[in-house]
Amino acid sequence: MPRVFSKIGISAAAAILGVLAATSPAAATGRAATDPAYFAFTDASDQYFVLKLTDPAKIQHARDLINGVTTDQPHVIGTIVPSQASYNQGWSYHYDPATIDFFDAATEVCDASIDYVEEHLDEAGGAFLPNYTWCPWSSHLVEEVSTA
Repeated sequence: MPRVFSKIGISAAAAILGVLAATSPAAATGRAATDPAYFAFTDASDQYFVLKLTDPAKIQHARDLINGVTTDQPHVIGTIVPSQASYNQGWSYHYDPATIDFFDAATEVCDASIDYVEEHLDEAGGAFLPNYTWCPWSSHLVEEVSTA
């Protein structure tokens, strides 16, 4: 009799795991949980900027912001790299994906609009955006984008 219950228990566990995998955010988007995700944000300049997220928790937070699940930490902060990225067309800089995070409030020294950063990129890293840290106060995610 114990063998029957063991087989039933194993079958039930496998079924539950299958349902959980099928309903996970990664499964819903057709991506593996370790795949990067790309999000567009805008700011007071009404320009669009695309960032790449690689941390599953941050990807989920970004999706929750877009879907209205949360309003906590709606703004983007991170270190910019003064070079183009294939997923962020039209801009001469991009966020280093490993440094991106979200915030409610930040110091003024890292605030600048998307287009202002572009226009003054040669000044970044010093008094303007020290350590290349950029935190546009008016930033907000608008959509998840495909890079395919």
